[in-house]
This record gives sequence, structure tokens and C-alpha cells, in this order.
Amino acid sequence: MLVLIKGAGDLATGTAIRLRRAGFDLVMTDLAQPAAVRRTVAFCQCMYDGAAEVEGVAARRAAGPEEARAVLAAGEVPVLADPGADILKELPFDAVVDAILAKRNLGTNITDAPIVLALGPGFAAGVDCHGVVETQRGHDLGRLILSGSAAPNTGVPGNVGGYTVERLIRAPADGLFEPLAAIGDQVEAGQDVARVAGETARARITGVVRGMLPAGLTVTKGMKAGDIDPRCEARHCFTVSDKARAIGGGVLEGLLYFGREKGLWNV
Repeated sequence: MLVLIKGAGDLATGTAIRLRRAGFDLVMTDLAQPAAVRRTVAFCQCMYDGAAEVEGVAARRAAGPEEARAVLAAGEVPVLADPGADILKELPFDAVVDAILAKRNLGTNITDAPIVLALGPGFAAGVDCHGVVETQRGHDLGRLILSGSAAPNTGVPGNVGGYTVERLIRAPADGLFEPLAAIGDQVEAGQDVARVAGETARARITGVVRGMLPAGLTVTKGMKAGDIDPRCEARHCFTVSDKARAIGGGVLEGLLYFGREKGLWNV
């Protein structure tokens, strides 16, 4: 079964790893210059480095359908700079997963493939897609929604170690981003962690830098540029998060549920 995952950030990548280990073939799409901060666990890093590996699953940048086929044949996950998901017209996808997490629908339709799933708010199951997977932390995280929508976006990051908005590093100005700390570094509250156009961003809490934008990326003031984990476990920076695993489980459930319903397989 061939699945297209739109988006290749950390939650999309956690989903991809769960599906790949379950035996699904995958293609992923993203922007040419993605702005994921958890770059060590995001296959969109292929856009900068050409290849990426997370928890033993390998991904590689592909320039088009033929290269994507070659990467698939090599047992890896092709990642294309294709924000409009034009690859949909080129390969015989059995399912589409919208994992862009834009909090709104940027163009996914229930008719895009036999099975269409979407992550988070902005979609209605049975209207935009066949099923929606809840992305908000809490009791329903990872739940497959068969009717209706996910919880609305609160604008507040999830609670990790007792902190929400305090965890975030935000760009202090418009311009080119310059990280002053690397993913995996431990930082103290008040420490300089990034610089843009001569303005400095400081850590608001003590912890381990779990995410940071790449150097040289053009940012706007207030844009999310990094993430500090107060639990101070450096290994968390290089492995799929609990949230991504839960969401990936919901997607896997959706593919099996709708696949059986549509007669794509007997399980």
C-alpha cells in the first residue's frame, strides 16, 4: 500500500516511522525550505542535507516521480519539495495523510485517494477526509475521529514538564536566523540562544534545547524558532516524541479501519 504524507515535520515523521515499520510504502512532501524546529527527528531535514535517518528509518530527497520510485525501491522514504502535492497525479496512492498541521485545510479533498486522513483541527471527518486524528495533548490524543472535527486550536503549546509558552524560543526580529545553541545543548534561563539582525533571543527556562531552526533561514519577528525541554533528557532530542507516536498510532488505526471497510485488505 502506497501512502502520501503531506508534511515532513516531527509529527509527520513520527507517523511515517510507525507506518513504515508496519509495512507501508511512503512518500512525503514539504516546502523547499521547511521551518520545523525539531530537525533531528524530522524528515524535512532532507531538504537541507539530502538525506535523514530517524530511529533506523531512512529518508532521502527526491526531485520528482522517477527519483521517488528509485528511493522507494531502495527501501527508503522519498521526500519531495512539493507543497502542492502534485505527486498525487503521478503515483498510484492508496491513501493520503495531511500532516501539514496548518490548523486549516490547505487543499486536501476526500476524493484525493481511496483513504484520506488528516491531523488536527481544520478538517471535518466525512467532509474533507474520511477520518481525523486528534493532535491536542490530553485524554483524546491520537484518537481516530470518524465524525466531526478535532479540538480547536488553543494557540497555547502543550504542557511539558509544567511549562507551555515558556518552552518556546521565538525570533526576536525579522532577518536571517543565527542559532547560538545547538539541539541537545543544556541551557539556563536567561541564556542567549539565538540572534537575528543584532537582536537576541534568550531562554525563558532551564532545560535541553530540543528544537532549533537552521542557520541562515529567513524568519519574521515572533516566529517559532526553537523549543526547550525542561525534562533535561538529551536523548529526547533524537527520538520520536510521545505525541508523535500517539498520533502515528491513530493514523495506522485509520488506514486499517478504512482499508478493511473499503475492501483493500482483510485484517
